[in-house]
Amino acid sequence: MTDYSSILRQLRQNPKRWLITGVAGFIGSNLLETLLQAGQEVWGLDNFSTGYQKNLDQVREAVGPAWRSFHFSHGDIRDLNLCRMLCRNADYVLHEAALGSVPRSIEDPMLANHNNIDGFLNMLIAARDCGVHRFVYAASSAVYGNEPTLPKREDLIMGRPLSPYALTKYVNELYAGVFADVYGLQSVGLRYFNIFGPRQDPAGAYAAVIPNWLASMLKNELVHINGDGENTRDFCYIDNCVQANILAAVTDRLEAVNQIYNVAVGRSTSLNELFEIIRNEAARHNPAARQAKPVYREARQGDVRYSLADIRKAQALLGYAPEYTAAQGLTRAGDWYAQNLGIDCLPGSAGSARNSFQPDSARNADSLVVGLPGF
Repeated sequence: MTDYSSILRQLRQNPKRWLITGVAGFIGSNLLETLLQAGQEVWGLDNFSTGYQKNLDQVREAVGPAWRSFHFSHGDIRDLNLCRMLCRNADYVLHEAALGSVPRSIEDPMLANHNNIDGFLNMLIAARDCGVHRFVYAASSAVYGNEPTLPKREDLIMGRPLSPYALTKYVNELYAGVFADVYGLQSVGLRYFNIFGPRQDPAGAYAAVIPNWLASMLKNELVHINGDGENTRDFCYIDNCVQANILAAVTDRLEAVNQIYNVAVGRSTSLNELFEIIRNEAARHNPAARQAKPVYREARQGDVRYSLADIRKAQALLGYAPEYTAAQGLTRAGDWYAQNLGIDCLPGSAGSARNSFQPDSARNADSLVVGLPGF
């Protein structure tokens, strides 16, 4: 039995109280689903600014009666009093709320700062004041900036941040370290590398690459590659990310706390390779996708050239053991997108459409894309 499966069993026997910020977002809603299925009591905070109410609806459908253990607050992490009120209920905080996306932060650095630094500080203060046992937060591989060393190792950050988003995420790590030293607040930062999977938004200007390309190929639309396609990323399926969060929250190893960990698979994939994988996956649902060819365009400002994670620290201290490779995760994600993109099924396709990602006025909190999002 793995550490993770053992911990889930223990949690079912001894439920805890959790707070998830950005709970209606991509990562937050997946955390919510896993915790409710494990019999936990969960509070959630979201301001519906970048995601979907329908993410919560899908979780409710998936977990059935366990939904009664979820308590939702519509609000903002920039409201310190609300943060304090919600932290009073929590043994563990999983802080996912943030304004992700490198391009968005370049366009509006002030907004990124208000959410990712001011909001983060509010959550640290609230967790400290309310005696939260453990504060786990979404850090980002963007903090490595232009440091060329591969694979990326947690103790090597010698490059410069390439965007306001990357800078805000590095400030989060510094603040968490100060709160550990000065106030004794236990925290764990998880540097997400390109996380993908069900409920990740395929639409909009800041969509991450995998859902964007899957959606485009399923609908016979053009796929654009920024640059020459030889950029590499360490793509990580959402279930691996959920595992890392839960392990970080409940570990009883003191040496594992107040640390930063890479969350990835430890394998790199170029965009050109990714295009081939996604095209094959899309063709299972839409045979016409086999004819898709990429359209290359100018490289995007703020993107690093190569990225690959060293995950040995998380493996050694947290017992992290990613269950899905990028290819295995893409198969699972492809099935979900084929069923939820709101497209008419084409002749010979394997899935059915269910209109889940049509434009929606009720968009979720601050957790659309975290970690070097999109390309």
